[in-house]
Amino acid sequence: MIPTLVFDLETIPDADGLRRLNPEWADLDDDAVVEAALARRRETHGNDFLPLHLQQIAVIGCVFRDDQGFRVRTLGQADDPEEVLISGFFKTIGHYTPTLVSWNGSGFDLPVLHYRSLIHGVAAPRYWDTGEDDRDFRFNNYLNRYHTRHVDLMDVLAKFNGRANAPLDQLAKLCGFPGKLDMDGGQVWQAWHAGQRDHVRNYCETDVVNTWLVYCRYRLIKGELDAAAYAAELALVRDTLAATDAPHWQEFLSAWPHV
Repeated sequence: MIPTLVFDLETIPDADGLRRLNPEWADLDDDAVVEAALARRRETHGNDFLPLHLQQIAVIGCVFRDDQGFRVRTLGQADDPEEVLISGFFKTIGHYTPTLVSWNGSGFDLPVLHYRSLIHGVAAPRYWDTGEDDRDFRFNNYLNRYHTRHVDLMDVLAKFNGRANAPLDQLAKLCGFPGKLDMDGGQVWQAWHAGQRDHVRNYCETDVVNTWLVYCRYRLIKGELDAAAYAAELALVRDTLAATDAPHWQEFLSAWPHV
C-alpha cells in the first residue's frame, strides 16, 4: 500500500510579519496589530481574510494511512514554533513519499506552506522534486495540478472549475459523515488568541478525518475500492476513534450514525 497523508492547516494572522511590513505598528501588541490589519483588509477588500503569505501556521492536522493502520493527530505541540511544524510535515513526505490528500490544498494549504517554508528557510527536496532527483517525479509530482501525488478533492470533484467548488462541511454531511462540529476556520484566530489551542487542534483533527472519509467515498466511485473494502475502511476509522476516550472523538462518533 502506498501511504496516504491527509493534511489540513489552521492559520492565524502573522503579527510579527505585519509589524515588519508596517513600521507604524511597531509598538502595538499582537492583538492590536491583528485588529488593525483586519480593519484595513475589510476597508480595502470587504472581508478580513489576509493574504496567504501573512497566514501563520498554527496547526497541521494529519491522517496517515498505511499498511500499519490508520492514525490521526496534529503535528508537534501547541506551543511549537511554526518552522518546527513545517519541518515535521515535509520530513514525513521525504521519508514516506505518500499520496497527499486535501480539501482545497492547491488553493490554500500548499501555497501557505510554500510561503511560510520560504520565510523560515525550511528545505523540502522530495516535495519540490519535479524530476531533477527522481526521474519518476517528472511525470507525477506534488506540484503539478493534474498529477496524482497530491489529490485536492475539492479541485478534482469540481473538475478544476472554481465555480463548481463545494464546501467540505456540506459535502461530508451529505455523504453521511459528521462534518464540522462546533467550530469553523473563521473562529480559529479568536480561539487561539483566547488560549483555546487544544480546541483548535482537535477541530483540525476532525477536519482531516472528514476529508479522509470523503476520499474513501471518492475511491469507491472511482472503483479503487469495492463495497466491502470501502466498508472496511470506514470500520477501521470508527474502531480507531472509539478506542480513545477523547471528547472530540466521542462527539464525532455521536454525529456519525451507522447506516
